[in-house]
Amino acid sequence: MDRDRPQNWVVRSAVPGFRPGVSAFRFTNSFDVQPLLALRLPGLPWGLGIGDASRGLCGGMIFAVRDLFEAGLAAPPDADPPRRGSPLYGYLVRRLLASFDLPRGVARYYGLMRAADTYPQPRRGVAWWPGTGRQDRRGSTSDPRGSTSDGPGSVPNRSGSVPGRPGGALGRLGVGRRSLADEWPRIRLDLDSGRLAPIGVITVHSADPLKLGLNHQVLAYAYTQVDTAVTLRVYDPNTPLERADDVTMSFDLADAGGDAGRVRITHSIAIGGRPVRAFFHSRYRWADPRPALRAHVAGRP
Repeated sequence: MDRDRPQNWVVRSAVPGFRPGVSAFRFTNSFDVQPLLALRLPGLPWGLGIGDASRGLCGGMIFAVRDLFEAGLAAPPDADPPRRGSPLYGYLVRRLLASFDLPRGVARYYGLMRAADTYPQPRRGVAWWPGTGRQDRRGSTSDPRGSTSDGPGSVPNRSGSVPGRPGGALGRLGVGRRSLADEWPRIRLDLDSGRLAPIGVITVHSADPLKLGLNHQVLAYAYTQVDTAVTLRVYDPNTPLERADDVTMSFDLADAGGDAGRVRITHSIAIGGRPVRAFFHSRYRWADPRPALRAHVAGRP
């Protein structure tokens, strides 16, 4: 630890004015079994259903909540999820597709889902070239590109500084350590800048693409860091409104730079008891929610 910094120092940051119980949808991510989209084909009197809304629209909900918050608009007061064919439903589906960041985003989910929690570390005296499985038997642990500068993806040490990324020349990082090393700094930058941070959450370890739907998305709005222990506060579309302000995800940055294998990420996200193996900062672009809201209000009985 940095000798100039006392133990148990505390840093807090929050997006001003945001609280899920007030700023987010009143309904949860619980939709009927129905296609997300109906694709019209020439010569057929019916549409071809694509997707299944019952698997969840979490990405659409968190993107829509950020859209609304940045537009200074309140979420609709509806207590029940919108039905297929309604303007609000269509808006959530469009934002869901945007949250997938096709094709890059889906490939990212799948890559993290397949990757291991830990990887064997190289034998003493044998280094690994960054990003490859090729050994350097000269024993050098330098970056072959000749760069030794710390970057935004570097792993914070116990003082919060970034001494250099482990796992490059020293071996591959498991998915949890990659989350802390690469993704947490991006999430923190959003929050410190007053922006809500969309997060993709990896909950399964599998090479089966049919299990992609078991992963999840949440929206971070605040964090507290005590020494190296971080607690993120997130909007979880699966959690009912009365508990929406109490959902957290926690981890210790010391795990990113130490010799421990699996990173322990604790959480209270409503994902059926599945673990959070890893997470990443999702790419977001604002979309104007006002046309959908106007049509939604006009269509009410």
